[in-house]
Amino acid sequence: MDSITLIAMTSIFTAGFTIAIGGIGVALGEGRAVATALSALAQQPDAAATITRTLFVGIAMVESVAIYCLVISMILIFANPFWSHFIALAGG
Repeated sequence: MDSITLIAMTSIFTAGFTIAIGGIGVALGEGRAVATALSALAQQPDAAATITRTLFVGIAMVESVAIYCLVISMILIFANPFWSHFIALAGG
């Protein structure tokens, strides 16, 4: 197996692993945030506007982690910085 194939396999595996771990973490974080917000809304219904606004800001911040994971995996698959280095070493 040559080094270019090894880099391709490693990049694809790492991209999939990044999306998997990032997706699981974000799903657990958002689920916990929504459950806590619903519990707070049940205890204090008159503070619904404040709780809802804070919930949406928190979910947006948690979701940004998933977007960062997506960007990293896209870089690994489509714009891998190691490709040009190993192609230059191979003489191609």
